[in-house]
Amino acid sequence: MTDNLVKKFAVTQGNYKVSRDPNIILTTVLGSCVCACLYDPKLKIGGMNHFLLPFSSIEESGSKDRLFGVYLMELLLNEMFSYGVVKKRLEVKLFGGGHVLTSKTDPGKKNVEFIERFVKLERLNVVSSSLRGDQGRAIQFNPYTGQARQKFMTKHIVEEQAVKTPVVKEEAGELELF
Repeated sequence: MTDNLVKKFAVTQGNYKVSRDPNIILTTVLGSCVCACLYDPKLKIGGMNHFLLPFSSIEESGSKDRLFGVYLMELLLNEMFSYGVVKKRLEVKLFGGGHVLTSKTDPGKKNVEFIERFVKLERLNVVSSSLRGDQGRAIQFNPYTGQARQKFMTKHIVEEQAVKTPVVKEEAGELELF
């Protein structure tokens, strides 16, 4: 893979992407949200999702469903399976769930509890995770190699400003997970 051929694809809230293209990097920015990166090393195919909340307590319809982890995990898994991915080969990397809001509520905690319960019930192989904390994260995931990179953010996201992208901390460094 050469750097000038790499295409970045942003996976935003309520979305997911599956690819086997060696020249694609999936990216996302997380605060209290969680993303799951799934990878099949035999088929060299991976995918990422980005969910805002674990699940809905009321019946939701349309695009709002896409904000919920339970729905996005099923979409991501089903698309991976449609490419011939075998569940027992999947390697899972989890990110996010930070307590980054200034309010007393902590949606990140609920997201982390959900995803940890989900992967356990589904018997998915979690090979690495970076969950909780008080910082946001910028994630890059190569769906062809399964490599992930994380950069921590500098400050809390205020609820009223949650739509703004936080500034990436230069001196925080990078963490590459294999």
